[in-house]
Amino acid sequence: MVETTVFCEIKNVAAGMATIKLRRERCKGCGLCIAVCPKGAIALGTRINRNGYPTVILSDKGSCTGCAICAEMCPDVAILVYK
Repeated sequence: MVETTVFCEIKNVAAGMATIKLRRERCKGCGLCIAVCPKGAIALGTRINRNGYPTVILSDKGSCTGCAICAEMCPDVAILVYK
């Protein structure tokens, strides 16, 4: 079985500095990224991936600084941060 990676691109429009990409199919909604985000910019969304897990969303696009702490904490490497 071939894994298909689905990216959800969320651009930080307000600051124009960072782009966050979420691999929805890897996210299991564990909430570690939510807990470590210093700006509280990540929240658990309502969208369910094909594995049955809710995925995270960038709830406050303007406050994300692109620090990448969320990506470092994600055990499933579901978050990519580009500056």
